[in-house]
Amino acid sequence: MTRVLLVGGGLTSAVTGAILRREVPQCQLILWDKAKGLGGRMSTSRAPHNAYCIADLGAQYISATPEYAQLHKSYYDDLVHDGVLVPLRCKLLGMKAMEEGTQHYVTPSGVSSIVKHFIAQAQTETKLNHHITSIQAQQGKWEVETQNGARDTFDVVVLTMPVPQLFGLSGTIQKIINSDRQLYEGLTSVEYSSRYALGLFYEEGTNLSLPEDAAAQYISNDPIMRFVAIDNIKRGVVLSRLKSQPNTGQPGPSVIFHTSVPFGKAHLDKTPEEVKGILEQKVKEMFPEWPQPKEIKCQKWRFSQVTSAFPGLPGCVVLDKGLIIGGDGFTHSNMDGCIESAKTVAEKVKECVDSLR
Repeated sequence: MTRVLLVGGGLTSAVTGAILRREVPQCQLILWDKAKGLGGRMSTSRAPHNAYCIADLGAQYISATPEYAQLHKSYYDDLVHDGVLVPLRCKLLGMKAMEEGTQHYVTPSGVSSIVKHFIAQAQTETKLNHHITSIQAQQGKWEVETQNGARDTFDVVVLTMPVPQLFGLSGTIQKIINSDRQLYEGLTSVEYSSRYALGLFYEEGTNLSLPEDAAAQYISNDPIMRFVAIDNIKRGVVLSRLKSQPNTGQPGPSVIFHTSVPFGKAHLDKTPEEVKGILEQKVKEMFPEWPQPKEIKCQKWRFSQVTSAFPGLPGCVVLDKGLIIGGDGFTHSNMDGCIESAKTVAEKVKECVDSLR
């Protein structure tokens, strides 16, 4: 049985796995991710005091242009049918004008539910807290080692992490990258924006509001904050309609802030804990009437959105037989970009599997 390792717990790996499970069912699919939860930049965080109080720290909503709504119709129909996606119906202030006919969606259970939906279809053997450090060629296969010393061998390895992280890996992969000047220059040309996210989690019964009764707002005149959302309302979740869970009580509201890209760049070398106080003070200045949240989480997105993709937008690159790199760095930063990359990755994996038969 062909063993395929998907490295990265984000959307590209999830959709790749779902495609392969459907089209190459005989493969053994394994997924490793360095984080303690699935989602990647489609990250949903839970309040420590109440697991039903959640907030999206990464992607906020999904925008499907008419072109991609048609091209990826089966994916959208699947997600809508299962209730993972629902239309965005709240007021969102300051959104940039988009192509006519673009449909916006939100995720009632948090944006990571999109990734988990496809992971469930893929039926991968998932291992979290597996931070890979080395990929070495071994007798026609690939030996992969993690930071904590775990080691295993695979026929195919697919890497979907942000492109700059590839340069932190040791072994054969570095020899391949460094020996091909065009490849090296293409990879080093991939760039990402950086930002921080701040999640605020409140107790049951807390009342919060934004201007004009909006659920979310883009902020254009502040050097620190770029976006704010009362997250449960943005996701279409009305708390008073939720049934209390045993021993947890009714979840309170949650709020998400995203910083501006210039602020993220200026504070890139700081830790989330160092930046957290600056962002808390800014929230108090912007919304002095809001009470103190019960919990606060600060997240640094060193690789937030792709600002310069790999030349030619190939979807993926085959480094060697059975060693493939993909992700939004090879397309563009949104759900459709990840799906496009996953489709090209899956095709290359199938070609490799066929050659091994």
